[in-house]
Amino acid sequence: MSNFDRAHRGLRGMRRRGVAESTVIPVLDVRGEICPYPMLRTNKELDEIRPGIAELDVLTDHPPALSTIPPEAMKRGYGVEIEEVREGEWKIRLFKDS
Repeated sequence: MSNFDRAHRGLRGMRRRGVAESTVIPVLDVRGEICPYPMLRTNKELDEIRPGIAELDVLTDHPPALSTIPPEAMKRGYGVEIEEVREGEWKIRLFKDS
């Protein structure tokens, strides 16, 4: 079982959805950082996110972040999508429905 599959086991609130091409989504790049820093920086960013911004993309290359960031974001009411953008690198999209 891959790290990607392992990270998805048991997570609820995850779904696939389209995003309008014109939507600008803030990006938090935590590649090169190891736990707990990816989760801590994501939480800080979510705490400071401007009103009206309903999405955040988090870039990571640290597999354990796939099992720490999503549950923390879901506690804050965010949905989660995870996409492997290349081998060993992921984009975690956090979003709130309007």
